Amino acid sequence: MKHFSSPMRVGVLSVAALAGGLVFMNLENNKSSAAESAAVQTSNPLLAKWTGPYDGVPPFDKVKVSDFKPALEAAMAEQLAEIERITSNKEAPTFENTIEAMEATGSSLDRIVSIYGVWGSNLNTPDFQKVEAEMDPKLAAFQDKITQNEALFKRIEAVYNSPDKAKLTPEQQRLTWRYYTNFVRSGAKLDASAKAKLSEINQKLATSFTKFSQNLLADESEPFLELKTDADLAGLPQSLRDAYAEEAKRRKLTGVVGAVANTRSSIEPFLTYSTRRDLRERAFDLFANRGDNGDKNDNNQVISEILQLRAERAKLLGFPTHAHWRVDNTMAKTPERTMELMEAVWKPAVARVKEEVADMQALADKEGAKITIEPWDYRFYAEKVRKAKYDIDQNEVKPYLQLDKMRDAMFWMAGELFNFNFKRVNNVPVFHPDVEVWDVTDKTSGKHVGLFYFDPFARPGKRSGAWMTSYRSQQRMGGKDVTTLVSNNSNFIKGKPGEAVLISWDDATTLFHEFGHALHGLSSNTTYPSVSGTNTARDFVEFPSQILEHWVSTPQILQKYAVHYETGKPIPQELVDKITRASKFNQGFATVEYLASALVDMKLHLAGGAKIDIDKFERETLASIGMPREIVMRHRLPQFGHLFSSDSYSAGYYSYLWSDVLNADAFEAFTEAAGPYDRKVAEKLRKHIFSVGDTIDPAETYRNFRGRDPRVEALMRKRGFPAN
Repeated sequence: MKHFSSPMRVGVLSVAALAGGLVFMNLENNKSSAAESAAVQTSNPLLAKWTGPYDGVPPFDKVKVSDFKPALEAAMAEQLAEIERITSNKEAPTFENTIEAMEATGSSLDRIVSIYGVWGSNLNTPDFQKVEAEMDPKLAAFQDKITQNEALFKRIEAVYNSPDKAKLTPEQQRLTWRYYTNFVRSGAKLDASAKAKLSEINQKLATSFTKFSQNLLADESEPFLELKTDADLAGLPQSLRDAYAEEAKRRKLTGVVGAVANTRSSIEPFLTYSTRRDLRERAFDLFANRGDNGDKNDNNQVISEILQLRAERAKLLGFPTHAHWRVDNTMAKTPERTMELMEAVWKPAVARVKEEVADMQALADKEGAKITIEPWDYRFYAEKVRKAKYDIDQNEVKPYLQLDKMRDAMFWMAGELFNFNFKRVNNVPVFHPDVEVWDVTDKTSGKHVGLFYFDPFARPGKRSGAWMTSYRSQQRMGGKDVTTLVSNNSNFIKGKPGEAVLISWDDATTLFHEFGHALHGLSSNTTYPSVSGTNTARDFVEFPSQILEHWVSTPQILQKYAVHYETGKPIPQELVDKITRASKFNQGFATVEYLASALVDMKLHLAGGAKIDIDKFERETLASIGMPREIVMRHRLPQFGHLFSSDSYSAGYYSYLWSDVLNADAFEAFTEAAGPYDRKVAEKLRKHIFSVGDTIDPAETYRNFRGRDPRVEALMRKRGFPAN
């Protein structure tokens, strides 16, 4: 579910948004001569402007890990020089010579950072980790050097307070507000001593974020579950047996029949289908204890350090807690509003879990299992209950969900809703042979819209989960149309070479979710890159992706693209009807698993500077909110990358629920009209939600689409819970 936005523009966003993926240099020691700089640029592909088709594309095929540090250092020096030209301007500050001028800085850095992020998430090898460890703290130092530049801030503040601001376009006013607000939030108004302290904190945080991420990657890469004999494969469908056999081959294991990697995409199917309860428990423990094993990869101390630093920073910036600082510039505005929403959904979700557990326990008792349902049993028995209640088995559905067909279904949907056409291209460099690229055009005019990169499969050095990122933001600054380059990255498991990759219904939903982020970027229609595409408030950005999930189950897609991988026959209507009837099944589990993580996140960051024993806090908080013993929070703290690999989702994991309120209410605009493919509603969605970026306040954006504010009742209906 995790989403990464477009390359973040240095000097625009707070350091919290930048940490964990961008890099900066030690500016005081970077005084290379012009000749040295020219020599670096000549030999380093990262410093060259992108060339090739589509106004230039990333030179993934030319990059070496050793290129990153010198390229970043040269790009940092270049951007500082650009900023110096702005601050030394003798003319009075205006939007054009200050705000717009800032938007034009850092183009070299933007290009390098986008590629650096690809290596960090997809090709994170030991040699690259050394670069991360050295450069990530310098990222924070450089960002602070910009946001703490007093002369620069005075110019931004002058434009922000100018009576001439009213003459600017709404987008220019919003951009000016963003610059001013983000600089203030990053300490621009602090005195010299406080600024120095803030920079020290940010550098320490960057180091800790990198340490956390590398520890988690190690725990997802090294430990695995060996399947030694055919008996260990009991209950597994053939597609999983093939996938685990391929994983064993990749690990060069002998004398085994398979290996289950310690990633969600590999572990969860095993927990769903394996009839070996002992192995399910081992697989569950392996996954649940990532980062929490008391060894060199243990993250508990790292988290404690992060929390203390965040609390200290919030206090410096004038906020009671880190949670107050993070939520201040979102739709929610206050932690209290997020807690109200989460607690309103929590109670009916827990009540539903009790019903689900009772159904599972009754079934286990009927079978004579002589067990009490435990966390490693939940998915296994939920699947049995699904079959018993709705006569539907995920294994019955999976043969109709081929990865490549569902990808084509996404493209077709984008054509119907957004008027986009996708054409496969082979003239663009990629960073791995698995990556495929599509040219996206407008179906009516044929105009090029952008490129879509798709990286579907798990591999060593790639972090788990699914996400979207952008290598280049759409913009029209200076009168030139610059199109976007977006990617979706997943961790599907490869089976035998040449055979169809079958995915689960949940996988298909996630596929459409991440594609929603990609369409958000591709639909962007703004002038300035900082407010383009997915550069929106954290608790709004998940809305365009969540609403796209609804189209997976539409008859138009199922009848055309859900075809059997062997026979080619479309999914039977009877099976589609079963899927529809079971659509609200297991919503208690899904909601509680997620909400527990979101509640613990917010409570953790509302604790301020209190010294916290991480495991104890997690246990006691879950007990205090009545966490069902049969479920473990979706992301336990020692592996909660959303919170501790950067500041990005810290005190912000609630945003998925906040956005889901918008999503549920917005989709009812379609059901109130002619259905999911209603052209008028789709056009309003594109015009008012997907294309505007952050050019206007997101609450106003939503009202422009729906004609009113969202209503939480739609969310309760969507999840099958009683409305309060």
